[in-house]
Amino acid sequence: MHQSSSAVIRTTHLSQRKTPSMCQHQPQCPTAECPDREAAHTLAHHPEQGWSLLCNGVLLFEDTGELLPDGQIIAPHRPLGTEQITTAA
Repeated sequence: MHQSSSAVIRTTHLSQRKTPSMCQHQPQCPTAECPDREAAHTLAHHPEQGWSLLCNGVLLFEDTGELLPDGQIIAPHRPLGTEQITTAA
C-alpha cells in the first residue's frame, strides 16, 4: 500500500514539473514552439562541435537542424544556393 501511494506522488510530481524558461531578455525571445525560434539569443556556442544552445532551450546545429526541448527533431533547412536566386534587373 505504501509503495503505490509513493508511486502516485512521484508520478504526480513528475507530470507537474515544467522546464523553466532560460530566457531573461526583455522582450522575451521566441519560445521553442514559435516558428521564429531561431531568433532566440545564444547561450552557448561550440563551433568546433557544430552546435549552439539558444535561450529557449533549442539546440541549433550548424547544418541548420534543430533539437527542441521536448525531443522533437527538426530536419536541416538550409537556404537555396545562389545559383537558384534570380534578381530583377
